[in-house]
Amino acid sequence: MRFSRLLNSLFLLRKHTVTSPLTRLFSLFQNHAMSTTTEQIAPSTTRVGWIGTGVMGRSMCAHILKAGYKLTVFNRTISKAQSLIDQGAHLANSPAEVASESDVVFTIVGFPSDVKSVTDGVLSLLRPGGILVDMTTSDPTLAVEIETAAAAKSCSAVDAPVSGGDRGARNAALSIFAGGDHAVVTSLSPLLSLLGKTYYMGGPGKGQYAKLANQITIASTMVGLVEGMIYAHKAKLDLSLFLEAISKGAAGSKSLELYGERILKRDLEAGFYVDHFVKDLGICLKECEKMGICLPGLGLAHQLYLSLKAHGEGGLGTQALVLALERLNNLSLGLDSSS
Repeated sequence: MRFSRLLNSLFLLRKHTVTSPLTRLFSLFQNHAMSTTTEQIAPSTTRVGWIGTGVMGRSMCAHILKAGYKLTVFNRTISKAQSLIDQGAHLANSPAEVASESDVVFTIVGFPSDVKSVTDGVLSLLRPGGILVDMTTSDPTLAVEIETAAAAKSCSAVDAPVSGGDRGARNAALSIFAGGDHAVVTSLSPLLSLLGKTYYMGGPGKGQYAKLANQITIASTMVGLVEGMIYAHKAKLDLSLFLEAISKGAAGSKSLELYGERILKRDLEAGFYVDHFVKDLGICLKECEKMGICLPGLGLAHQLYLSLKAHGEGGLGTQALVLALERLNNLSLGLDSSS
């Protein structure tokens, strides 16, 4: 309380003077107040906000609730947040209301336009010293813009998109690609460690660049996985045995682990939506154009996933790529994969 009164007094002095030493002194106290806040992240001292409680966000929020944090959530479709409300989360009516009740606000929404809209609302009411963490896969340039806007409000912003799908979210085993101020990212460890493992990739936007490179890798891996299954099917191999065999060798991958059996069972429910993957690959292609590089595997994967959208399959999971390859080859792996 004593420190707070002193900070308020300095603020009033600052309003009535242009004296450079006082301005510098105010900045020092303000920076100390911000660093004190971030150094004390704990259930007893930190209010957490979360915007976006879809397939990924809902599981991630649950880990934070279980750790004892006070959580305020917002989602456009309230029913998707109901399980969290039942567990004790408070439902807000807008992103701005989430920010007004939080010290750290996480966002994981659909598209860059959603990110822009949501973060504008958050920064309108996030208190000085607050931290905004965007976990959406989005545009690196937008991440830099958000960090600049946050700094102008005496707040911090981190871009921290994740990889690992719905299973990684449920098991708190996500890879988190973090971009922003290193000290701020480090201060978030008590929260981020509840969700998975954090990799600090560099300054603002670097988390998004890392995630886009991740998506490029996944895109070609998924094409290879499904093409291998199509070929094995035509060769009349037992697909279940085939997948088990290659999983132990050089062809083994996280995509095979997550999606191989789902494809065999025709389980195409979204752990990550085709619509969102098309968005991610589109951002990748735009970044490639800026960089002056050509990635033909990325372009092919983007076209194949676009074909799923054209067939009204954007709401399926990325493993639905099998449908596009089946159509191209006029066959179906079917439920009996050994035939």
